[in-house]
Order: sequence, then C-alpha cells, then structure tokens
Amino acid sequence: MENTQNAPTTISGYASYVAVGDSFTEGMCDDLLPDGHYRGWADRLADRLAADRPTGDFRYANLAVRGKLIGQIHDEQLATATALGADLVTLAGGLNDVLRPRCDIARVEELLGDAATRLRATGATVVMFTSTDPTRRMAGSARLLPAILRMKAFVHELAQDPGIAVVDLFSAPCFDDRRLWAEDRLHLSPEGHRRVAEAVLESLGRPAAFDWRAPLPPADPPSRGAKLAADARWARNHLGPWLGRRLTGRSSGDGRPPKRAELLPYEARSREPEAREA
Repeated sequence: MENTQNAPTTISGYASYVAVGDSFTEGMCDDLLPDGHYRGWADRLADRLAADRPTGDFRYANLAVRGKLIGQIHDEQLATATALGADLVTLAGGLNDVLRPRCDIARVEELLGDAATRLRATGATVVMFTSTDPTRRMAGSARLLPAILRMKAFVHELAQDPGIAVVDLFSAPCFDDRRLWAEDRLHLSPEGHRRVAEAVLESLGRPAAFDWRAPLPPADPPSRGAKLAADARWARNHLGPWLGRRLTGRSSGDGRPPKRAELLPYEARSREPEAREA
C-alpha cells in the first residue's frame, strides 16, 4: 500500500510539478500527442493537478528520457530538477539497471537515495515507486526478483521521511494483466498509464476517482496460434532490437532531449477524471 499516512489531505496546494526518470515517466507507449510526444501518466497527473488550480496558475516540467540508467538520471536530470524548485517531484529510476545482468544494486540504491535526499532538501514533496512484479506475467524474469525486492524495501525505507510518498505497484495484481502493457511488454499501455496517474494522486492524499487496483473485465484467453504469433512478433520487433542496443552500448534515449525541459505554465486538457480507456 502507498505511504499516505503523512501525505497532504488535498493536492490543491501544488502549483508546480517536475517529473524525473526514464521511459516509464516519459510516457512510452501511451497515446501520442499532437507534437509527437507520448502522453504518459505524468502528463495525466499534471492535467489533474492543473485542474485544481486557477487557469494559468500551474507549471509542469518532464525531464525524463527513455533508456536512462540511474547514473544518467542522477547526473543529467537532478541538478535541473532541484534548481527548478517545484512543489512536487516524481522520481522513478533504476529498473533499466536491474534489467542488465551485472547490475550493481548497491550503487543504484546510493544514487537513487541521494537523488531523493537532494530533492527533499528543496522542500518538495517527492513521490517514488516500486516496480511491478514481472514474474507474474513474463517468463524468464525470475532472475530480476531479488533486485526488485531489494529496491522495493529500499524505497519504503526512504519513505520514512514524511515528505516522501510511495506508489506500490508491486502489490497491485492488476498489473499482471497484459492489457495494461504495450506490445513491447516493458512499457505501460494507455490504461496502465491512466492507473498509475490515479495511484500517484491517491498517494498524495486525494480520494481516488476510481479503483486503480481493480482487475479488468475478464477476457477470452488467446488461442495457442495467436499467442505464438504474438511472441514471434514481440521477439522480432522488440526483443531483438533491445538486445542489439545492449550489445553495441547504445540506448533508445541517446541524443534525445526531455519532452518538457522547462517549468512552464500548463493548462489541463480536461477538468474531469478520465473515463476508463481499456
């Protein structure tokens, strides 16, 4: 469950928000915006925060870039995020490190903890995340579980600070449903992003507009042929290119700037909670 004991009872006081992280926070595989960027849960969260403010009285920056390791997030985004001095910061990172076979988990914790400490020193409320449990939906992911559990415990330890809230995705079985994930099986679908945005709002003390943990309606299981075809398509279109980037030391985020690098005024697209999209 989220760390809501010390969270504010209303989010209306947040006049500015900065998102820090990797593809999870950039919004990969959500709907595309007119400018070609993915929308993502952070944009959806900004919509809801902006809706609680007078028109023109909310600012938002999203520094997240796909493919970034925690060291890159720490070195490339942290100084900017602290300098912006936002009321609220979301901080997510480290999973890209965990996916690599020789991950130095102690170093990941050191950098993530330093980032959280420095962001809290600005006076911001900081929201952090636990990973979902990949073993419940992805074959071959059991090797990741010890590091994911260690990171989960570490994030909850950081949340002993009353200014840090935690969104515990690991304990939400709804994320076992593949319909909350994109075809690449690593990034959220639009419905997954919608639920994470609601989870963040709840972690900040806002009564949930819907139960983001609720399971999706039952669906007929795919046929064996359809499953084999989907697995082959995934291996060809996603696994192969991912392995190629790992072998050549490249990243999907190389040379890519943040989609919203400055803390600029942001107007809500809608002032009502979103209808369910899945």
